[in-house]
Amino acid sequence: MPLGANKAAIMGVAGVSTADVVLLSSQTASGDSTISFTSGITSTYGEYIFRFYNINPATNNTDFQFQANASSQSGYNETMTSTAFRAKHNPGEASTGLDYVAGSDQAQGTGFQSLNVGIGSGASENGAGELHLFNPSSTTYVKHFYGRSNIYQADDEEQDFYTAGYFNVTAAITNIQFKMSSGNFDGTIKMWGVK
Repeated sequence: MPLGANKAAIMGVAGVSTADVVLLSSQTASGDSTISFTSGITSTYGEYIFRFYNINPATNNTDFQFQANASSQSGYNETMTSTAFRAKHNPGEASTGLDYVAGSDQAQGTGFQSLNVGIGSGASENGAGELHLFNPSSTTYVKHFYGRSNIYQADDEEQDFYTAGYFNVTAAITNIQFKMSSGNFDGTIKMWGVK
């Protein structure tokens, strides 16, 4: 489904032509432990955007995370370096701030990277956001990424969460997996290709 001229309004990019941004895949979790995108990440697109909607964990106060596989690899444990920070505000204004989230960064780590922390599991609690992955098919350079999400946290706090970093591999990234740090989840994730 090409966005064409609507890309400026939807993706924030001006001066585009038809079929610059294409919906490649959509998956919905219903009590699942993971969602994996194992096809469609190729050299056709220089950027991939993963948008996630209504992510609601079964376990309270857990993190929504991602990792990757390089070509011919398995295990979702590629080496990455990342950073994370957030803005937060609760309804009673007892807790506000902007802070670095040291527990959600990695220095040449191989764990899953948090896209947010502490989503509540209540019926009205969830998270939404997006992850951008750049030039995943390069066999020369590292693969940069950044993500932004907004969540209703387990302690009734709104968070605007940012993460960024790179996969320190020169092999092409071909698979991306999303999961909670604990337990199953509901929600939809869509993968877009950007020329």
